[in-house]
Amino acid sequence: MNRRDFLKAVPAFAVLAARTFSLAEDGEAATGPAKGLQPIQLPKPEMDGGKSVLAALQDRKTIRRISEKKLPPQVLSNLLWAAWGVNRKAGRAPGQVGRTAASASDSQEMDLYVVLPEGVYLYEAVPHRLAPVLAGDHRATVRRRRRRRSEAPVILVYVADVARYAKARFQEPGLRNPEIQKSYYNVATGLIAGNVYVFAASQGLAAWFHNCNKAGLAGALKLRPEQRVLYAQTVGYPA
Repeated sequence: MNRRDFLKAVPAFAVLAARTFSLAEDGEAATGPAKGLQPIQLPKPEMDGGKSVLAALQDRKTIRRISEKKLPPQVLSNLLWAAWGVNRKAGRAPGQVGRTAASASDSQEMDLYVVLPEGVYLYEAVPHRLAPVLAGDHRATVRRRRRRRSEAPVILVYVADVARYAKARFQEPGLRNPEIQKSYYNVATGLIAGNVYVFAASQGLAAWFHNCNKAGLAGALKLRPEQRVLYAQTVGYPA
């Protein structure tokens, strides 16, 4: 970033640091497991800033030591948009939007569950908001080995919904083959996780893609049989 761009960005950084999450205007207090949580309407994602793509790729790496410092709302918004947000209002199928990562036959079978200190949320890409799923701090549930408490501010949990393959517009044979489905949703996870890694490198954040407590998370989130917990990715500031 040159001096002129830096001076232009300073006021924006000051504003972002002071911002807090805003609740969805039409959101109501959640009930059941998510009681007490509200939907979080994320700020509009920024379309510029950070390092160039090539510079971010140069700096891309796994960083496991992550600070407990929370991400500002705008940074979390940008992170989720970069991972799996809407980048085209019209996708290949009628009534479907385009996303920042590809999927088999544009099935968009992946869901991102966002584990924060106060609860677990589902990222809803079209309204760009977080829908409450489960109240309380469940970061330790993500880990297969609970030798120490997780302090990182954000953990993304990747969940595939194989039922969506039947709804894809382009019904090629692999969409109905369970073994090929595995390759599809594992590739989809890798594409989204790659977006997260590049975004983190561009913003000076730490990211770590890792395995997770699949059975424990599926039970806690009360997932359907068609949903598969795959992996997790922890994101925050370097410790």
